[in-house]
Amino acid sequence: MLARRIRVTLTAAARHFSAEAAVDRAVKGRAERNGTGGGRDTVGRRLLSLVYNKRSAVIAINKWKEEGHKVQKYQLNRVVRELRKVKRYKHALEICEWMTQQRDMKLQSGDYAVHLDLIAKLRGLASAEKFFEDLPEKMRDHYTCSSLLHTYVQNKKLPQAEALMEKMSECGFVKNVLPYNHMLSLYIAVGQHEKVSEIISQLKKNTSPDVVTYNLWLTACASQNDVERAEEVFKELKKAKIDPDWVTYSTLTNLYMKSERLEEAASTLNEMEKRASRKNRAAYSSLLSLHTSIGDKDGLHRIWSKLKSYFRQMSDAEYTCMVSSLVKLGELEQARTLYTEWESVSGTGDVRIANVLLAGYINRNQVEEAESFSHRMAQKSLIPSYTTWELLTWGHLKRKEMQKVLKYFKKAISSVKQWNPDDRLVEEISKNLEEQGDTEGAEELLVMLRGAGHVGTEIYNSLLRTYAKAGKMPLIVAERMKKDGVVLDEETHELIRATSNLCVSEASSYLS
Repeated sequence: MLARRIRVTLTAAARHFSAEAAVDRAVKGRAERNGTGGGRDTVGRRLLSLVYNKRSAVIAINKWKEEGHKVQKYQLNRVVRELRKVKRYKHALEICEWMTQQRDMKLQSGDYAVHLDLIAKLRGLASAEKFFEDLPEKMRDHYTCSSLLHTYVQNKKLPQAEALMEKMSECGFVKNVLPYNHMLSLYIAVGQHEKVSEIISQLKKNTSPDVVTYNLWLTACASQNDVERAEEVFKELKKAKIDPDWVTYSTLTNLYMKSERLEEAASTLNEMEKRASRKNRAAYSSLLSLHTSIGDKDGLHRIWSKLKSYFRQMSDAEYTCMVSSLVKLGELEQARTLYTEWESVSGTGDVRIANVLLAGYINRNQVEEAESFSHRMAQKSLIPSYTTWELLTWGHLKRKEMQKVLKYFKKAISSVKQWNPDDRLVEEISKNLEEQGDTEGAEELLVMLRGAGHVGTEIYNSLLRTYAKAGKMPLIVAERMKKDGVVLDEETHELIRATSNLCVSEASSYLS
């Protein structure tokens, strides 16, 4: 046991440091390309190499200054930009806060806009609003207002966003397209598609739409399955002499697929592929999904090969996308081979990739393979998630193997701090226990649900129906319901009467 614990600890440590090294290499490579690193020692190189959140950017900057070096604003702005790209927001915010305390650094509203965005990401909307309110009046211009508007959009705060947009309009801060694109994104996110045309009209009065505007407009059309309107929007984009990008064609391809216009979908998919490049890596994951949707295995493998030829290492998200695509196309052996490849190159231990393959086995009723794969996950020290156990629960439920169902369902509930009740799953488990007259299993399920804070009248009624099926009389059900604060309804009383004349059951080991 001790030896196993040591192996697990060493494996976890190796993964941790390999993940750190991978991030470090990526950041340093980006830094060198952007002039913040290079072979020589710079403040940018030191800041980008911190990696650990516990390390302080402020300490690194102060040490640089103590060594007699100068720290210039443009250098730090570059570093902040690079840190944001790799989502190291904590160090980026520390740098921004350090800059605000330097009297010799003259900050512009654009600097404060970035600062506000970082506060929103790390400390929440309320802190971002407070930061905005505390800004000097002259710094509350279109840059910082747009940043706050973006924060409202991300948090889907429609009334606040509309109020801010109105104030920005009054102050003349809506002369560029960005605020309008923010509002379009919000209205689409909250399903108020009728507001899209109104925003487009306002936008055209003050400025000109860009490709992002048209892409959002097409997204709104796609949400309503309005092919004709989408084609009109696309014609307007072309007439405005704006070059459509890969997102444009991705949106159109999805819409054509949903409308079963496969010839048009193939055409727009081809145009999308032409616009995919190293500069827009995200396009390749979209291409993988779209080729999968039309069942194009050759296209899927071609895109994956192209992606691997362009980039040295695939991300977890890209492996997840490809494994998922192979599973959807029924290529489980290829999916497992690719999963093995991911295991050998990634140190993250992301259980979500394993769950994709596990779901593939479960959905095809290959429960033995799913069990075997779950054992492999354990051997590789992958920490199962709620989804892992839930998938195995459903797999055995299909086969009515109730002992294993209860085993995995218990693991699922205990794997989370607060269980969000899955009524469909509970209903299916209860129904199968009833059909089998499995009173011991029904009692075990009741104990699990009570522990998760999800015991109610229907659960007890199901327990009573199970006893009725088994021809047994349950013990002190009314008293137990009262203790649990559960109301007895008409069916409960009828079931208690119906089972009261049956033979007395043995006291369950789960009876409390």
